[in-house]
Amino acid sequence: MISKEQPAYLSTGELSKLLNVSVRTIRYYDQIGLVEPSKKEAGGKRFYSKEDILNLQKILLLKSLNLSLEDSRRILAEQSMAAVLLAHKTILKEEIERLHASLKHTQSLLNILDLQDSLHWEDLIALVAGADKEKEWRRYFSKEQQTTLKSQLPKLESDDSTTKKWINLIKRIELCLEKGITPQSREGQLISEDADLLSAETFGNNPELTEAFWEVRKSAQASEELGLYPIDPGVIDFLESASKKETL
Repeated sequence: MISKEQPAYLSTGELSKLLNVSVRTIRYYDQIGLVEPSKKEAGGKRFYSKEDILNLQKILLLKSLNLSLEDSRRILAEQSMAAVLLAHKTILKEEIERLHASLKHTQSLLNILDLQDSLHWEDLIALVAGADKEKEWRRYFSKEQQTTLKSQLPKLESDDSTTKKWINLIKRIELCLEKGITPQSREGQLISEDADLLSAETFGNNPELTEAFWEVRKSAQASEELGLYPIDPGVIDFLESASKKETL
């Protein structure tokens, strides 16, 4: 803040201490003609007026908003702060969207790592490359079903409890397959019951939608077209077999 008692001119060093900015930065702004001192002595010493100091304060303020030096120069020259700040707001919103996308990709990889216990570059490349790819949901589901799925279906990029439950269900089946536990065992039947409860939670007790989605998940091609995480056929066979109750 510029006080009334302040001298008419400040040297580069004095200005550096006053505004807590490096001498190097002040000299650089001078070199590029952004904030030039009003008074220069023959020996090269530079002195800044109160107006110069105010301009430097403006530049430092705009810098804190992540505005470029060129935008800052335009504001000082044209006094078009509103236009520049609106443009800067647009840039910030785009950056936020980019960060949100990056966050979703990262969570997806964490979920894949949780499922596979390891992560391959192929997974990362496929995830990023297919993130913006248009999915042909209408080929497999009605408009009403699409609406329900888009709002209810667990997403790989999500860290909510429902997604975690599905991940854990798949891992439990994989453990059964490793240990040779059959779908008709008590463990297999409990897994089947949990799958039914999760399906009801996910699809809202809609047997038609549940069946339609299950048919898609049984098809590796259809799952890939919709960008769904590829489930091992053995896991699908286990769950389908466990869901078939033996008749007396």
